[in-house]
Amino acid sequence: MDIQRPEVKRKKRIRRIIYIAIILILLPLVTYGLSRLKPAPPTVDGSVIWIDTVKRGEMLRQVQGLGTLVPETTRIIPAITEGRVEQRLMLAGTKVKADTLILVLSNPQLEQQYLGAKYQLISAQAQYSNLKAQLENQLMALRSTAAGVRSAYHVAQMQADADETLFKQGVGPKITADKSQVTATELKAQNDLAQKQVETFAASVQEQLAVQQATIDQDKAQEQLYEHQVDQLKVRPGIDGVLQELPVEVGQEVTPGTELAKVAQPSQLKAQLQIAETQARDIQLNQTASVDTHNGIIPGHVIRIDPAVVNGTRTVDVHLDGPLPEGAVPNLSVEGTVLIEKLTNVLYVGRPVHGDQNSTIGLFKEIDGGKEAVRANVEIGKTSVSTVQILKGLNVGDTVILSDMSAYDNFERIRIN
Repeated sequence: MDIQRPEVKRKKRIRRIIYIAIILILLPLVTYGLSRLKPAPPTVDGSVIWIDTVKRGEMLRQVQGLGTLVPETTRIIPAITEGRVEQRLMLAGTKVKADTLILVLSNPQLEQQYLGAKYQLISAQAQYSNLKAQLENQLMALRSTAAGVRSAYHVAQMQADADETLFKQGVGPKITADKSQVTATELKAQNDLAQKQVETFAASVQEQLAVQQATIDQDKAQEQLYEHQVDQLKVRPGIDGVLQELPVEVGQEVTPGTELAKVAQPSQLKAQLQIAETQARDIQLNQTASVDTHNGIIPGHVIRIDPAVVNGTRTVDVHLDGPLPEGAVPNLSVEGTVLIEKLTNVLYVGRPVHGDQNSTIGLFKEIDGGKEAVRANVEIGKTSVSTVQILKGLNVGDTVILSDMSAYDNFERIRIN
């Protein structure tokens, strides 16, 4: 028969209680310890990341933009008057000289006005000639009359002097001397009046002719205006170049200001670049630039900066200082780079995907021979097309990841496979 042992049961109960107590104590500690463990760093494929090494030296600060080649000299030929397109003698793309006839317009009413103005000018000129002849004849008649009066005055004066001499010598009577003197005095007054009339009429001749000349000048200006308008019915480029556009058709009615043609000089091209407004604010006139035509790089300099912002960009014109490569034509797509400044003895690295000027960003810096990378807060100064200035956070020789690492923003460390 089995003998019951109470002390064994009591020992088992005590051990069970101790085990339960240990479990109750260790369970929170283990849970707390596990909560404090950091998650394992994620692994990044090293073949798909872009890295660069921090350097010190000269950094070229540049901005870049896409654009096209456009002619420096472009002439829009508008219609001067109303008209109808009678002939199109050229097609777009044709080389033309300044005096090449490209369009012929017609305007019968204008041509009639021109003929009327021409005849009116001829009539005014004839009236001027007729008036001039009449006035000259009248002036000659007055001068002839004045000459007769002057001659009679001189004769009377001589007679008065002679009679005065005879009277003083006691040979002639006093009454004769007095009569001669009165006659001479009257003729002198008539002579003065005749001379005054000649001078006054001569002055009036110029005034009357000036009035008629003003009429001629007015008619001539009108005739020249109509002549110019009639001449503009024969449309010419005005410059040597290539006919870019000819947007009108034969039979089309045009009004003043209608664009008839567009002519450009393809041998003188410039680059029009679209630069982001955040970068364009540092561009100045005459700054050095280069233009990549994808068939050669041409040096140049900035000649114009558009003050207006369109769709977040500003237009920057670059004059090409070098010869154009083969195939350089208007509207060719190009890529331009403008040199803003040269920074000497600065810390710099390749430009990260996310890294604006004067900002602080997080970059992963490689450690342990490139097997891992840790996050570093980096203060960026000035930026360029492909490089950025480092103010704080990195040192010469540090290798950083420049690729987009936004997927690992919650991690301070990554592994590089």
